Amino acid sequence: MGGQSGGIWPALLPLVFIGIALVRGARARSLKIESLWIMPLIMLLLIGLALSQQAAPSLLGMVSDLAALALGALLGWWRGRSTNITIDPETHALTSQASTAGLVLIGGVFALRAGLRMYATAHAGELHTSVAEITDAFLVLAVGLVCAQRLEIWLRASRMLAEARANRL
Repeated sequence: MGGQSGGIWPALLPLVFIGIALVRGARARSLKIESLWIMPLIMLLLIGLALSQQAAPSLLGMVSDLAALALGALLGWWRGRSTNITIDPETHALTSQASTAGLVLIGGVFALRAGLRMYATAHAGELHTSVAEITDAFLVLAVGLVCAQRLEIWLRASRMLAEARANRL
């Protein structure tokens, strides 16, 4: 490992995050729809801050970012759609649990991201882009995924809650 500047941590850190996501997603958790906006807002602010500190991207970089945002939104919508949401008819307490397919999706996205990052950073010149633009596209993909997932869950959970309250009257 002498040639790697970061040692083993750059390889292990994503595995730790995948493990945490799988463990947290495998069990049902209380769902508070009024707080679903917090993580997307934090991500948007941090990514916006990170992108504002760099030079403007090239045309290819902007196209890559838009494609990554669209792909992230599509994956996030699908993951949110596959999340199991239940509501207690008496208390109207909401719970959510990631589906097996959603958990596999997250693992697949991490694996694909790692593979693409290794390839793209090693071949950035051939791809006519910079490592920074490649990294930005991965960040934008994550923002699209989280924002779309949270929006889809909020829409479904809000609809379920409104129906439960209407049926209780």
